[in-house]
Amino acid sequence: MERPDDPSLERHFKGHRDTITSVDFNPNMKQLASGSMDSCVMVWNMKPQMRAYRFVGHKDAVMSVEFSPSGHLLASASRDKTVRLWVPSIKGESTVFKAHTGTVRSVSFSGDGQSLVTASDDKTVKVWTLHRQKFLFSLNQHINWVRCARFSPDGRLIVSASDDKTIKLWDKTSRECIHSFCEQAGFVNYVDFHPSGTSVAAAATDNTVKVWDIRMNKLLQHYQVHSGVVNSLSFHPSGNYLITSSNDSTLKILDLLEGRLLYTLHGHQGAVTCVRFSREGDFFASGGSDEQIMVWKTNFDSTSYSDLLNRKARDPTLNGIESKTRCPPKRTRPPIPDHPIYEVIRVHVIQMFSAVLSICSHFLSTCTPLMTGEFDVLGNLGNVERSQSPGPLPNVQREERDLQNVANTLEHIVGQLDILTQTVGILEQRLSLTEDKLRECIERQERGGPAPVRGTHM
Repeated sequence: MERPDDPSLERHFKGHRDTITSVDFNPNMKQLASGSMDSCVMVWNMKPQMRAYRFVGHKDAVMSVEFSPSGHLLASASRDKTVRLWVPSIKGESTVFKAHTGTVRSVSFSGDGQSLVTASDDKTVKVWTLHRQKFLFSLNQHINWVRCARFSPDGRLIVSASDDKTIKLWDKTSRECIHSFCEQAGFVNYVDFHPSGTSVAAAATDNTVKVWDIRMNKLLQHYQVHSGVVNSLSFHPSGNYLITSSNDSTLKILDLLEGRLLYTLHGHQGAVTCVRFSREGDFFASGGSDEQIMVWKTNFDSTSYSDLLNRKARDPTLNGIESKTRCPPKRTRPPIPDHPIYEVIRVHVIQMFSAVLSICSHFLSTCTPLMTGEFDVLGNLGNVERSQSPGPLPNVQREERDLQNVANTLEHIVGQLDILTQTVGILEQRLSLTEDKLRECIERQERGGPAPVRGTHM
């Protein structure tokens, strides 16, 4: 029996005559676009009674499709070395960018809808402006085919993935490569930014998915959950989840906050070549070598996403992903928040953090008069310097002593803040250990329960 919060297959589309290479939802959720090796772009209407549009114009396989943020345009990239911009209506009108000297593997809009970035087998990444459909510049440091290129959410950065086994970060303004992440084990098929813009995720041919922090330039998470090449990935707009598609015929949904596999979805016969969340995260679509497109209802995040948005509105610091260990290989169940023992844990957590806040409040109330007094000394010193005529200042030794007191005070404050930070970290570790132990106890009690049919909890 399927759990109510599992992803569910809503409908499927069939009309392409070859492998599906790319899918994307129109932001208005009235249409779904797909590209295929059959050289066609299809626009599927989400209302069941309406027919799909088949756009013919490319002379070879369509490798990538994406709607503009407004939904008024649809871009497609092709093996025929061109990019086309379509008006997604029954007329299917398009204009052509003669973009590259090799297959165009990827096309993507900037968040403001004013620019396009394309990636090609000619080893370049190119940036275009939609105003007059003008080419702007090329990024040329890759030494092999470039599989994918995407803008950061704020449009300031570009990430690209190449068969030279590097993921490169580019500054759009300076057009310089600011960092390269090296993938020694395999090629990267797909790369994209986390919605916060603080990290990027990569899908690779060595069956792995990796998440990199672009502020510290370090590996945050490493998942080995597929048994085949990983072809594509998509972040949920909340930033909490990542969905991946693979040649092993499965879709995997990863919980980025917990650093673990959440669901395994079966449905396609053969490789799953592409996957994409809708802009709101309520749905996701997948396409495969079976020439089918499947639309799934997300379900699992129906309540937590709105809760997260409310929390972020109250606390803007709730962004990004924490560094976690590799995805655990064992099967685990998600925590059961209604279990009575969890209420006990919640009470203890509140008490612990209340104690920490009390310490912080006491510390600040103690330090504030001291800091105010010391900085008054600095202000007085400044007044002395401004009021005196050129020459030696009076009471130099006293002023040096006051400055040293200020330095000592600041050093003491920094040390105390470090202690507070370490205390909070220890409390978090203890809470995690307690939850792990509790989860193991609950699992032992419930072992042997029914497993869902379509969405498999891991």
